Amino acid sequence: MSTAKIVLATRNEAKLTELRRILAASDLAIELVGLPDGEEVAETGTTFAENALIKARAAVEATGLPAVADDSGLAVDELAGMPGIRSARWSGRRDGTREQRDEANNALLLAQLDDVPAERRGAAFVCAVALVTPEGVERVAHGKLRGALLNAPRGQNGFGYDPLFLADGQTGTNAELTAAEKDAISHRGRAFRELAVVIGQVLVP
Repeated sequence: MSTAKIVLATRNEAKLTELRRILAASDLAIELVGLPDGEEVAETGTTFAENALIKARAAVEATGLPAVADDSGLAVDELAGMPGIRSARWSGRRDGTREQRDEANNALLLAQLDDVPAERRGAAFVCAVALVTPEGVERVAHGKLRGALLNAPRGQNGFGYDPLFLADGQTGTNAELTAAEKDAISHRGRAFRELAVVIGQVLVP
């Protein structure tokens, strides 16, 4: 069986590790490669799907290989679906480490929900993941994980808003789950498992 080489269009090391792990579990004959150094692509879309396609198309143009890209974020009910596509940049902080930016985003979100009672702290992690090929094939898969936001962070695993997010049916936040437990329920896990079927149909003989 031949192996298909696919570019994962992200330079976020935590996300890259997670995406590699999820796709590796699909047992497809694929070789996953990282995105080469270069300028960040402007995410000018108005939806997760549009931004995922923008990043995947740019990766195809840069490498000539099929590319997979995701765009994901947190949609908070009380904030009318925000931070949404602005989740990674919610606090406006662009300097410092990823951990420092995550901490700033979480702190701002907690401040915005400071007086919101538990019954109105519903939220969902949302993901759109796109496959784009040099031949022009484009496919998008979606995943969602419902839950609620806590009043303070818990857990040391995961990244982003994971320490604040308690998924429906769970007793620990996403940052308290093991990698395998998180992959089984996460928005990205669901989206990538759906896309793995497409990859098998489109790329793997």
